[in-house]
Amino acid sequence: MNSNLIKNPIMLALDVDTKEQAKKILDQVGSEVGAIKIGPRLGYQYGADFIKECAAIAPVFIDNKYFDIPSTMVSAVKTSFQAGATFVTVHALSGKEALTELAKLEKELNQIRPFKILAVTILTSWDQQSMPKSLHPWAVSEHVVSLANLVQESGLSGLVCSAHELELLKNHNLYKVTPGIRPAEASTDDQKRVMNPQQALRAGASALVIGRPILQAPNPKQAVLDILKTI
Repeated sequence: MNSNLIKNPIMLALDVDTKEQAKKILDQVGSEVGAIKIGPRLGYQYGADFIKECAAIAPVFIDNKYFDIPSTMVSAVKTSFQAGATFVTVHALSGKEALTELAKLEKELNQIRPFKILAVTILTSWDQQSMPKSLHPWAVSEHVVSLANLVQESGLSGLVCSAHELELLKNHNLYKVTPGIRPAEASTDDQKRVMNPQQALRAGASALVIGRPILQAPNPKQAVLDILKTI
């Protein structure tokens, strides 16, 4: 599913500890990436003003993975939008009632400006062995497809999944964001289900979350440009 929300598919995972570190990275790559992903690590420390600063550079993806009762999730997503987010994550596991309410909210907020709620399926740091035993004893891929069906039925249009499940979701008309993206030569770190950028886009990814291969590169800007050349 195509979208004009971002100029290229790289979503920079800005996983650093301080505003100063974030600014240093964004001075180098902010104009090159499609979006800036901000999690609790920076978002809770520096708040809405910091998010607004980042949104002036590139579309912001607030990745707090909201998972609560429907009214609380709606309020959290609305607050994230007001802070300047173009993308926000929620957990698909929160269920159909919550996702349906969020789909209504997404439609309302898009009357103001482009905005997408991304429902997280199964975390890319989980594999069959590390998935909570309390979940139904399906394969990871079965959980992802079931949750993607739920997302689509609810009226939401975007999700987060591993690139390994993209082939199974090719008939789902959804905006698919894939974490766990590593250039061929990079370490997998704590991600279990990984893929390189070219493979993920060929498999149907709409956007790619990439962090450490850029953040830890000797020249972050060149690392982004090198990735863009391959896709």
